[in-house]
Amino acid sequence: MASNNGKLLIIGFGPGAFEHITERARQAIEESEVIIGYNTYVDLIRGLLTDQEIVRTGMTEEVSRAQEAIRQAEMGKKVAVISSGDSGVYGMAGLVYEVLIEKNWNPATGVEVEVIPGISAINSCASLLGAPVMHDACTISLSDHLTPWEQIAKRVEAAAAADFIIALYNPRSGRRTRQIVETQRILLAHRSPDTPVGLVKSAYRDREQVIVTTLGAMLEHDIGMLTTVIIGNSTTFFYEGLIITPRGYKRKYTLDTVEQALRPHERLRTEAEPWSLNAREEDWESEEEESATPETKTEPAHHPVSLALEALELLTAKGIVAGGRMTAAAQSPSPARTTLSILELGVAPGIANKKFSAQQMMQIAELVGESGEIEYTPHHQIIIRVETEDPSSIVSRLKAENLLVFPIGDVAQVKACDFCNLEKDEAIPIAEQLNLAIGGLKTPKELKVGINGCGMACYGAVLEDIGIVFRRGAYDLFLGGKTIGRNAHAAQPVAEGISAADIVPVMERIFKEYTEKGHPNERFHKFFKRVGRVAGFAYQDHHAPVEVDAACGD
Repeated sequence: MASNNGKLLIIGFGPGAFEHITERARQAIEESEVIIGYNTYVDLIRGLLTDQEIVRTGMTEEVSRAQEAIRQAEMGKKVAVISSGDSGVYGMAGLVYEVLIEKNWNPATGVEVEVIPGISAINSCASLLGAPVMHDACTISLSDHLTPWEQIAKRVEAAAAADFIIALYNPRSGRRTRQIVETQRILLAHRSPDTPVGLVKSAYRDREQVIVTTLGAMLEHDIGMLTTVIIGNSTTFFYEGLIITPRGYKRKYTLDTVEQALRPHERLRTEAEPWSLNAREEDWESEEEESATPETKTEPAHHPVSLALEALELLTAKGIVAGGRMTAAAQSPSPARTTLSILELGVAPGIANKKFSAQQMMQIAELVGESGEIEYTPHHQIIIRVETEDPSSIVSRLKAENLLVFPIGDVAQVKACDFCNLEKDEAIPIAEQLNLAIGGLKTPKELKVGINGCGMACYGAVLEDIGIVFRRGAYDLFLGGKTIGRNAHAAQPVAEGISAADIVPVMERIFKEYTEKGHPNERFHKFFKRVGRVAGFAYQDHHAPVEVDAACGD
């Protein structure tokens, strides 16, 4: 029976250029009542939009997009969920199906779903490089936000060892910088540094950039989230600025003459393909027959059966196998391996104090060693990354040097100014109390709480997710700032004159609501807008600038 529900059109619109959008994708966009997509994707197809309702979201909000699309389709609407490239290659198709399955969706009675394919990045980028993907290839995303890095590294290792052409998606972002470096290291263990590599950024878009380089030199170039990295196999070569991977036609064809040595009916014969599996099997069978006599039949030395028997004899001689079965000693667990992990954490001399001592810096350098990393950040702390089997001992040694240690990731980070070199110190105890109360605790998305020690607010606390400004003996509160992006904006002033006794409890209530009600990966400013009211403070779409008496030190 036909469903009375709406329809989900999961559309891949290709690299972004109108001429590369399929006719079916154009029709689907035109017939949709609602368009749901990441901000950049909506902008790319704006020329195809008419009077559709537009639901725009930021990056990392894929789940909320899928949920909203399904909700509107269940209301009987035709809803387009758009992805660049192909919607089934790191796009929205799989996620929409996953969310539908969580709702026990039935294709016969539930909303109708149509997946509309598009040109994937591996195809569009390859076309700009020449013909690098003419043989067996794979795509690997280096983003470890959803996939464990160990699993990604295994896939890179396997693809490198098997001589696949490899297209790397999401190779590097502002916070993920080491993955592409580690990937290069793995690849260089299997491939020449001279292996051709193509770096294509924003294929067929306004800021398109195409770079032809080598595996050994690729990290010398700018690689970001909009870059697709295509790495050739052992046969790939350069020609006049292009990257070409041969399919293997030269094995049986001549490419510089019209007449071929092999006639069409001869080209698929086994004898014309000595590298094929059929040819190898025939070789084994013929060698078996030649080596056999009426008295005894022995296997040739390189036959798989012969090799298996030889291995069995060797294992029996070593006591690993007895009577064709593995011995008890061989079945016992092997000694446990030492597990090394990458410890990543933030380090600072204090919330208010910004000065590292020489001894503290020496201890950090000693712990990190030559193989670790020390990264400066603009937030009055440094990040260290070190490979270790005992993270707790490193944390203990840092704390022993009177250093504050912070987890990195989706946690609350309390940031403060230097209180004019600790001279205006009245608000320092509040900053430290707030760090003890919420600092380092898990949040739906990274949460930055900025604190300024006077009304000048020169540290920029009012630009953070939550800003607190000490002024005239009390605290002003600002919610929902956004420091980066095209729509960056200051936080909204929601309260003035909060007392020292009340400001930390107020912040704890805000933090509690955000952690309990926020969606995964939902930034605080979007949460504030969505719920409309947090801890009694109301969100305002538009607010007039507040004139602040910035008398410093009063």
